[in-house]
Amino acid sequence: MSYRDAANAINARFGTFYSRSSALGRARRMGLAEIGRPELSPRMTEAQFQQLARPRPDDAALLKFLRRRPAFSRLEAVQLRCVEVVPRYLELIELDAGDCRYPYGGDEEGEAITFCGHPRRKGSSYCTPHFHLTRNPEIPTERVPSVAPLRSIATV
Repeated sequence: MSYRDAANAINARFGTFYSRSSALGRARRMGLAEIGRPELSPRMTEAQFQQLARPRPDDAALLKFLRRRPAFSRLEAVQLRCVEVVPRYLELIELDAGDCRYPYGGDEEGEAITFCGHPRRKGSSYCTPHFHLTRNPEIPTERVPSVAPLRSIATV
């Protein structure tokens, strides 16, 4: 009986939904399945292996192509900071609930990160200049009202 037939017989008898693979796995765990392996071909001789390992003429061009790496040049990092506002450089623990959270610093290893700290724009974590700096100007800045249905729950 094949494992597919065995799974179908178990499913019909006990009302289960076992697959062929689950029946095979269970049989192996129980030691009932014989693991049939195909006959292995004789091993290669040393001469056959050396012939396969010998580089061919077209391999040299391929290796040269694969070893070639692109030349990268360092560019000066552009500092994108908003010129319309002078930040207050507040630390995270100094920020109030209504302060702008636009980060400054942290570019170099060990450099402290500070925040803008000006009053936030309604519905945003940033002040108005930083809000426009971080958003695509073609996308409308107004919040879209939610269309999710609300339901009220009675309290006892």
